[in-house]
Amino acid sequence: MEIDDYIVADDRTLAELVVRGDDRAFEFLFDRYKEAILRLFIQRTGSELDADDLLQETFIKVYINIHRYDSAYTFGQWIYAIARNTFVDFLRKQRSDDLPIDEKFKAPPSSMPTPEERIINQQKRGQIEHYLHNMTPRYRQLIVLRFFDEYSYEEIAAKLALPLGTVKTQIHRAREQMCRMITESEKQ
Repeated sequence: MEIDDYIVADDRTLAELVVRGDDRAFEFLFDRYKEAILRLFIQRTGSELDADDLLQETFIKVYINIHRYDSAYTFGQWIYAIARNTFVDFLRKQRSDDLPIDEKFKAPPSSMPTPEERIINQQKRGQIEHYLHNMTPRYRQLIVLRFFDEYSYEEIAAKLALPLGTVKTQIHRAREQMCRMITESEKQ
């Protein structure tokens, strides 16, 4: 292609040429948008150095992702969206740079229990198992189905072939029995 052909080619045509491996077409796209995007970055950052870095990063992303360009949109819309996202990433990095060093590399809190919490949980589990063992078999079964197996009231009613109201009443009574047992053991 002659230089004149590149100059008169529209953005979509140049983008198609870049996808096919024509680097010269990319130079013309770069030349068309670099000044406007650079001015935008200078306005937003107030720093020509940052703006220049952001411009280069934007066009690297454009070059890498040009095969994703959808010609249903103008090339200008697409490239400005990339520039905007690049600027947002820059702002996030700036905010993270403002954090103290120990906050930057701080590991997220673990959802795993600590050894102390594990021991406490085991003790609680042992106490609950003790209370369950001392409950009437019917109430024990209802507590296990409802709170350990996480069945709904309706599922329990269907499983035990009981009316829903009876299941609700008996689970309420089973909870009361367990609460009484806990309260009595705490008094001792």
